Amino acid sequence: MADETKLKSVVMDAAEIERSLTRIAHQILEKNKGAGSIAIVGIVTRGDLLAKRLVDKIEEIEGVRVPLGRLDISFYRDDFASYLSPEVLSTDIMFDIDGRDVVLVDDVLYTGRTIRAALDALMDMGRPETVQLAVLIDRGHRQLPIRADFVGKNVPSAANENVRLFLEETDGISEVEILEVEPGMRAGSAPLGGE
Repeated sequence: MADETKLKSVVMDAAEIERSLTRIAHQILEKNKGAGSIAIVGIVTRGDLLAKRLVDKIEEIEGVRVPLGRLDISFYRDDFASYLSPEVLSTDIMFDIDGRDVVLVDDVLYTGRTIRAALDALMDMGRPETVQLAVLIDRGHRQLPIRADFVGKNVPSAANENVRLFLEETDGISEVEILEVEPGMRAGSAPLGGE
């Protein structure tokens, strides 16, 4: 959980996150007419955790375990050169994405640059039939023409704010917080394990 002095508000608690993921799972199944051609790919570091929860929910609803993958976009980011030592995680997609309806999952949609990088990384692995985007939070401020197909909650925010997802698995608490960004700092994902 974040430093209390910087916290502006909590916009989703654990129950709201779960309800949103249940709704998104139903919407994914409705749009794709079932689970037959779906694969779920989460963007690390929290999109992959949300993706696993979505796969579990789809299995509860349909009785089918859809393929699950995780995607590290570190080398595809347009700001890669500005980081002296980027944290490189692992991509784990152990299935063929060709011809599949891939649902890309991320925690917070902001400028669209993360999704652009994820699309580049995904296309290097194959040629899906479709790529759909599911995000827990859409906070606006797009810099690229990217939009989500499935959104848990729209959270309007100012440019000097950060919208962060914390999850029980990594942070000991599940909630979405709006935090003030210190002058000179950039908005970004919460580090694993909180702050």
